[in-house]
Amino acid sequence: MTHHRLAFGGDYNPEQWPEAVWHEDVRLMREAGVTMVSVGIFSWALLEPAQGDYDFGWLDRVIDLLHENGIAVDLGTPTVAPPKWFYTAHPDALPVTADGNRLAFGSRGAICHSNQAYRDAAARITERLARRYGTHEAVAMWHVHNEYGVPVSACYCESCAAHFRRWLTATYETVDHVNHAWGTAFWGQRYASFEEIDPPRTTPTVGNPAQQLDYKRFADATLRENFQRERDILHRLAPGIPVTTNFMTALSQCDSIDYWAWGREVDLVTNDHYLITDGRRTHVNLAMAADLTRSVAGGAPWLLLEHSTSGVNWQPRNPAKTPGQMARNSLGHVARGSEGAMFFQWRQSRRGAEKFHSAMVPHGGTDTKVWREVCELGAALGELAQVRDTRTVADAALLWDWHSWWAQQLEWRPSEDHDARERADTFYEALYDRHLTVDFAHPEADLSAYPLVVVPALYLATEAAALNIREYVENGGTLVVSYFSGIVDEHDAVHDGPYPGAFRDVLGLTVEEFSPLLAGETVSVTGPDGARLTGDVWTELVVPRGAEPVWTYETDTTGLAAGRPAVTRHTYGQGTAWYVSTRLSAQDLDTILAAAGTDAGIEPRPELPRDVETVTRTGESGTYVFAINHTQDEVKIPLDGPSTELLTGHTATGHLCVPPGAVRVARREAP
Repeated sequence: MTHHRLAFGGDYNPEQWPEAVWHEDVRLMREAGVTMVSVGIFSWALLEPAQGDYDFGWLDRVIDLLHENGIAVDLGTPTVAPPKWFYTAHPDALPVTADGNRLAFGSRGAICHSNQAYRDAAARITERLARRYGTHEAVAMWHVHNEYGVPVSACYCESCAAHFRRWLTATYETVDHVNHAWGTAFWGQRYASFEEIDPPRTTPTVGNPAQQLDYKRFADATLRENFQRERDILHRLAPGIPVTTNFMTALSQCDSIDYWAWGREVDLVTNDHYLITDGRRTHVNLAMAADLTRSVAGGAPWLLLEHSTSGVNWQPRNPAKTPGQMARNSLGHVARGSEGAMFFQWRQSRRGAEKFHSAMVPHGGTDTKVWREVCELGAALGELAQVRDTRTVADAALLWDWHSWWAQQLEWRPSEDHDARERADTFYEALYDRHLTVDFAHPEADLSAYPLVVVPALYLATEAAALNIREYVENGGTLVVSYFSGIVDEHDAVHDGPYPGAFRDVLGLTVEEFSPLLAGETVSVTGPDGARLTGDVWTELVVPRGAEPVWTYETDTTGLAAGRPAVTRHTYGQGTAWYVSTRLSAQDLDTILAAAGTDAGIEPRPELPRDVETVTRTGESGTYVFAINHTQDEVKIPLDGPSTELLTGHTATGHLCVPPGAVRVARREAP
């Protein structure tokens, strides 16, 4: 982005309002400290009301008005919402479900991304926008499409079938290679040519899992092809302006996109995050999403492009945010690397599906809690401009791979109660409660910077990943692996030899059998000091092959695991590898992670209460400690040396006082 402030603003949809309202909007934007708004994301039908008939006059006036008032523009390509005239001319551009139903016009994102007419139309409107606004001083960023993969990621029509065959040809070269990768000898599924292969449509019973996995890869790659085409047009016609698309990295919100691959394609990683109010501690999932987004960005600064000022409208129950929660949410993202805090949306809609979704200007207007907190947040972000371009410091890594998650979502696994995302959530929560800042990492990424690496659910592990993880431990790293990891390769084929396949050497054990528990069953495991932990969902028959049993299933445990090792520790090279063979809660995992943390040389932080975050950003401008207090009590955060608190201007020496529900940001002074 070209401006030097933290980004603050939201999706601006002036087309929903009379033009007289626009001047009131920009006056309020200036009052609130807005620095940038996103424009035009759903405006294709207005910009091109008939094929080849363009109307940019209203958008010209909006962008000029924003620019005159010092507000930058994140300009959208409106390709997530083709107009009705397009679908009338090209009904085959509407997506088809796996069971053969074609979805209808009238929502958003109803697109077959293999459809050539859609691809060409999207390229034309993108080129028109780039030629018209590519040199406009207000345009700070291009925003391609919107939330790829939501709500439709895959289509199963004949256009997609033909495209899938081309993708398979490029990926495998010969149909024999496909047959081998998919294991088509099973159930007589062998193909004689690429032309015989269809998408994995609805079948009488479970279909081929390797085929389903590859179709997820194909669908993701197809979306990415369309993004790349628009991006390349923008790069060519509007050079120097960064191009992005808004991700949804929160693991509960989008499971169809390989964000490791997408992170390499955008000029700036941006993310949308919405709290899932399911009774859990929402700030933990927020921290997790922010850490994952930063990691997808390779540790570089990124931008929170959407979140909500208060309640959303698409969950079964949509509570409002409590006083101060919006600031904690926003600054929590900034602490973990975001270069600002943007919202959906600026002015709350009066019509349409999202009219009860909160906004910066609510239905109640400016005499409201939301508006007052918006203005307070704008002022706070203004005080934090100096943190731009600094980087968040991490203490540990959590390995995550979307392909492995996809594979674990397929049918006929040992237990439907096992949930890879739940394991990632729970391990992350345990690390969060130890006050560790977490990077996520691809299993094949360089891990050498991390004293501790956690592997919560890596069912699919390539040979390259296995070698990378072995070398990490050999060279002195500390590893913690959860059950059902290392089992299959990239084609969902079980690794040769005993479980846990790719990880049995580094873990120093084999698993003779999985022994999942029935619904409601639990097991107790006992540690060296007699402490007991409780597991559920899963147990295994673990056979040490060099590993040392540390926690053991009690002898009255149901099934094969009774009296067997439950948690093991293995010295491997210069490092250690821990294995957890049952599902433990975050609280019980704390015991395991404490022991592994000792191996890793990570000092505990008992002085910090639960639900108090401290996150550090550092760079040329200085070192900044963000302290976020989610409790109802004032807390004191230890500091190394004198610091200036940026939001109050006070000097802090020795410790930083953080009021209940508040955020403080301390800049360490040079010694």
